[in-house]
Amino acid sequence: MKQQVVWKEERERGISKMIGLLKFITCGSVDDGKSTLIGHILYDSKLLYADQEKALELDSKVGSRGGAIDYSLLLDGLMAEREQGITIDVAYRYFTTDKRSFIVADTPGHEEYTRNMAVGASFADLAIILIDAKQGVLVQTKRHARICAIMGIKYFVFAVNKMDLVGYSEERFNEITKQIDELSKELGLASVKIIPVSATEGDNITVKSDNTPWYSGEALLTYLENVDVSEKKKEEGFYMPVQRVCRPDHTFRGFQGQIESGVVSVGDDIITLPSGESAKVKSILIGDKDSQLAQEGQPATIQLDKEVDVSRGCVLSSGTTLPVSKSLTATILWMDDAELTVGKDYIVKIGTKQVLGVLKNIQYKIDVNTGNFLPANGLSKNEIAVCDIGLQEAVIIDEFAKHKTLGELILIDRISNMTSACGVVTDSSAYDNKEVKCAFVNGSLKGNADIFEEYYYNLESATVTKVSPSGKTYKVGDVINVSGETYSYPDNFDVIVLRDKVAVTVRDKKIEAITKLEEYTYTGTPVINSRGFEIRLNGEDDYNNLINDLNAIETANKPLNDEFFNKWTKFDTYRKIIFKDEVWEYVI
Repeated sequence: MKQQVVWKEERERGISKMIGLLKFITCGSVDDGKSTLIGHILYDSKLLYADQEKALELDSKVGSRGGAIDYSLLLDGLMAEREQGITIDVAYRYFTTDKRSFIVADTPGHEEYTRNMAVGASFADLAIILIDAKQGVLVQTKRHARICAIMGIKYFVFAVNKMDLVGYSEERFNEITKQIDELSKELGLASVKIIPVSATEGDNITVKSDNTPWYSGEALLTYLENVDVSEKKKEEGFYMPVQRVCRPDHTFRGFQGQIESGVVSVGDDIITLPSGESAKVKSILIGDKDSQLAQEGQPATIQLDKEVDVSRGCVLSSGTTLPVSKSLTATILWMDDAELTVGKDYIVKIGTKQVLGVLKNIQYKIDVNTGNFLPANGLSKNEIAVCDIGLQEAVIIDEFAKHKTLGELILIDRISNMTSACGVVTDSSAYDNKEVKCAFVNGSLKGNADIFEEYYYNLESATVTKVSPSGKTYKVGDVINVSGETYSYPDNFDVIVLRDKVAVTVRDKKIEAITKLEEYTYTGTPVINSRGFEIRLNGEDDYNNLINDLNAIETANKPLNDEFFNKWTKFDTYRKIIFKDEVWEYVI
């Protein structure tokens, strides 16, 4: 009630209610004017103390602008930054206007410091990507936009900077707008704002500029003050990764951490993961004060009504299902100087858990220019790829799109203790031994298959064991091995990957085409599915009936079942099972 009275009094005085905190970053290529833009906002908005303003004016006298104010000096605090004229470290600034509070991260544009930029992107709700009006969209611009999208940023502002150097040309702005539209479409960006600016001259930074009468939109600061970023998808249920177990004496054992989603109250039933034990919340402390509940964003200490197996890295949850897995697929940004190689082990940090992991497979890397999927057996610095990672023990993992904190990860080099990669989980496996499959790749088209698996009957355990080769990536023109110990395919055959809707044409042991299933034409050549089993086809009518059955199952929103496979596949045409005294599940 008291708060309502305050707001009423503010309205009567013409003071609007402030919008919530906005966390944003600036990024782009080298010398696009990121630091200058933020510096100009701070200066023009009178958000500097008198001594800061005076120091800026004095520093500018020996700066790079011939005595004119160099706004970038407000954020380029390191001596190396000032000497080189580029941003190296991430500079965080907090400021407040009459309408909103902000935290801004000014990130490096130089390719060498891409890892620093990725760190800044991980905390932000919105990204301002600067583009030099003279140069347009560059490779580094695309890389930064892609990294921001990977890190879950939904809101983008493309600030076309240095409009003063192109004579405030509407034609040039429109040309760059087309480039941005293409990039936005490629990345699937949901919210995009494009603003023509001049960071050095102040055009469209804090107020609308008379130099761009053809631009009908709002100034940058005005947009930032009013943009609503609260539409982020709410995560399901309550969960809190355990940061620390607090036991001040024998009477109290509490679990401390930040609540990442939902609300928890005294008396609630919760599940502890990965142990899967049930318990009730006995008490909640916010700081050193008792509380009846705690909610998203709050650090809390939670005491349970019984002893449970919980330590750092475990998760308390309710109202949601969180996978526990020893394997995952992630989109990663490689940041190490040394090349990434398959088979190397790293410390994997997910949530509050650190566990040893092995990079089992690179499915494909992503071209930052085109977005195409490219075959890869290794990664160089600043390249982006989709990889399969195996973990030493089962941990709580979820897809980044479902539960952000449990879908973020970093890879740490065990020798140097340096961060080698960061990324997000795209697939959290619910089973321990995720199969590493080969991938057929053509541009942005990808089909996974395990046609090169070996099938052995293990005499010791009396079970059939699959041994998977390392996950390799094949493209059009590659020669494949059509025979192994337990499989033998003809020199000419087709592969239909039903799940991915991809068809692969093999002629003379060489991949002739990789196409969408809808573009594939059945020619009578032998056809196998993604596991190497023959598909029963005796003519074009059979193929059409196969596709009809597949479409019917999809329309009913059901998975492919045993009835479908028994009808359309045959095991022993190209495959067999051979006996082994003992077999170990391994990856070569």
